[in-house]
Amino acid sequence: MAFEPHAPQADHSASTAPSFAQHRDLKLRWLYIVPAVFVTYSLAYVDRANYGFGAAAGLADTLHITTSQSALLGSLFFLGYFLLQIPGAAYARKRSARGLIFLSLVTWGILASLTGVIHQFWVLALDRLLLGAAESFILPGMLILLTKWFTRKERSRANTFLILGNPVTVMWMSVVTGYIIKAVGWQMTFIIEGLPSVLWGVVWYFVIRDRPEEASWISPESASALNTALDLEQSIIPRVPNIAAALKNPNVVLLCVQYFLWSIGVYGFVLWLPVIVQKGFSQGIATTGLVSAIPYAFAVFAMLIVSWLSDRASERIHFVWPFLILAGAAFFGSYLSTGYSFWVAFVFLIIAGAAMYAPYGPFFAIMPEMLPANVAGEVTALVNSMGALGSFLGSWAVGFLQGYTGNSKAGYLLMSAAVTLAGASMLLLKRPSRQ
Repeated sequence: MAFEPHAPQADHSASTAPSFAQHRDLKLRWLYIVPAVFVTYSLAYVDRANYGFGAAAGLADTLHITTSQSALLGSLFFLGYFLLQIPGAAYARKRSARGLIFLSLVTWGILASLTGVIHQFWVLALDRLLLGAAESFILPGMLILLTKWFTRKERSRANTFLILGNPVTVMWMSVVTGYIIKAVGWQMTFIIEGLPSVLWGVVWYFVIRDRPEEASWISPESASALNTALDLEQSIIPRVPNIAAALKNPNVVLLCVQYFLWSIGVYGFVLWLPVIVQKGFSQGIATTGLVSAIPYAFAVFAMLIVSWLSDRASERIHFVWPFLILAGAAFFGSYLSTGYSFWVAFVFLIIAGAAMYAPYGPFFAIMPEMLPANVAGEVTALVNSMGALGSFLGSWAVGFLQGYTGNSKAGYLLMSAAVTLAGASMLLLKRPSRQ
């Protein structure tokens, strides 16, 4: 496969894709598919991000475990998340993303609820590991699903509405979870927040279809037009015979390293922000939840704006790296100001959170535009699994440093370095030549 290091990226999709103006029912994709994937990813984030609130509410004291063990419990989710990404993506591509995600929803809902029931450390550690494995199918499965429903000119926005489930969920969950914990305790909160995933699994199975031609709300003519557009897009991407050949692509290796570093910052931030806020602000858990929601509100707006600009410009790389560099600088600002002013440090955290989330849509549009459909799903899963390892390291290391040093400074410094390197590494990505 040939590469041109700095060649401009031509907008081939504009010239090859047929107009959908006469197929108005294709607009229903934004009413059926997008809300469904958003809700699914939102529920996944409830059941992974609420651990930070349990930790802030006294999980370690209730279970009589050390702060290091608590940090390990938080990070074990991501080790499980790493394990089954590629087999799950292969199944979603060859068989059914819809069926795989249905099974995942039901399984992780049960495991998430069990987090509030189990009292033995090693059993809870196994539960958190399996919870991560159950959720590992979600992101690659739904990204593969979206490639069958949305064209290149729509993909960054479609990806963004999917991944908006992350900051939007953490935003409202930061408020609601604080009050639920205050009312019924952290253990009952895990049970309450786990069960909706099981119920939603049933809704998902009856609403979603794997391909346009399987949906009753799209005419055969519209489904054919959409499939034709997607096939034309595939025709300009250089052929890759199999996943083994794709792994020899330097871009794939670089994206794995980049997302590993990026995820250190993101999940160190997501899992331990409530603890950081509670220690610095010294207020109750309900107020901690309200304050913790603020960075995610800014992240939502940043993601929507950046994805729209990326699709309009048909450009991905230059809508990723500047924001990660900004996030790294903001984390460093929090590092410098911690101990002097909580609110100054928190303003820097707001900037860091918004900048880290802003480029997700463009980033996940890179793989299916760089590689053909026969390998793009598995490569996306590989990149995401490397992100899971970064998440494991970030969530464990930030939690460990928080407990070991008694403050947030070391964690800020770690997240700053990781996210800055992630942004800088994007500049090395080479654009694929087009046929």
